[in-house]
Amino acid sequence: MSPPPTANPMEVLLYPHPILRRGGEPITDFGPDLAELADRMIETMYEAGGVGLAAPQVGVEQKILVLNPSGSKDDRDGEMVLCNPKIVKKKKWEFGDEGCLSFPGIQAEVERSLEITVEYQDVQGHEHQLVCDGWLARIVQHEVDHVEGVLFVDRLTTTEKMRVKPQVLKLESDYPA
Repeated sequence: MSPPPTANPMEVLLYPHPILRRGGEPITDFGPDLAELADRMIETMYEAGGVGLAAPQVGVEQKILVLNPSGSKDDRDGEMVLCNPKIVKKKKWEFGDEGCLSFPGIQAEVERSLEITVEYQDVQGHEHQLVCDGWLARIVQHEVDHVEGVLFVDRLTTTEKMRVKPQVLKLESDYPA
């Protein structure tokens, strides 16, 4: 079986781009353009070396995210597209290391739920519910935050914020005015 055709990747917006704080609008049109957007986002995620990507990170103000916990084009079994995702249940908490494509080079400990239940729609508009835990739960929570305009640095402890502050300030100073 040959791999799917490669869609044109998109540019990943870097912090402090204002779209990152605005999040996305609910998706109401589940036509072919949405499926094409999802394909382009998946290719962009792989090109950037990520395991997840939300539409606001590529300048699209809609509530859609893509993910693949393996992060590998060669292992597409875990690929998912979640439209209008909403976390409806959280259980247990733990700190874990996270990075973000919009914050290149920054890794920090973030507290997230160990198990979540998320309701979402696929690209055809069909409703689904997913219970996930561990790494998948962390990825979903991170990307759902993006479609809500919340960034992973917002979830850092004071100590972690102070530790990554020089890197965040560098991103701010490098951002074109």
